[in-house]
Amino acid sequence: MKTLYFALALATLLLTDCARRDRPAKTPVVETVRTEDSPTPPTAARDLADVMTSTLSLRPDQTLQVRQILNQLTADANAAQQKYPAGSPQLKAEKNRLVAASENSLKQVLGPVKYKESLAKRKQMYAEMQQRAK
Repeated sequence: MKTLYFALALATLLLTDCARRDRPAKTPVVETVRTEDSPTPPTAARDLADVMTSTLSLRPDQTLQVRQILNQLTADANAAQQKYPAGSPQLKAEKNRLVAASENSLKQVLGPVKYKESLAKRKQMYAEMQQRAK
């Protein structure tokens, strides 16, 4: 009886071990390091819009418009990075122009009170956005 029990236990152990080997190995998580000239991920605009919505208590129509502005800024900035060499004066000028245009658009969408509040809470919002990205 003990031999039968031992044989069944050994068979169970071997079968479950074989089943484990047949499973695909987990893909290791690789963290990427973003540099200044890395393209901005498309999720960054969505994440920042979500943080702005919760921090500034934006209305749904404001959230939609902010998301559109930030998506356009991300797309335009990435296109500029493809067009101009990294660190070039042209790239810097184009990015400054894009940021100024998006700030003007945000000012119109948010209104003067919420826009000032967004400037005051900008560091907090960026920190929260980075926490969400982790």
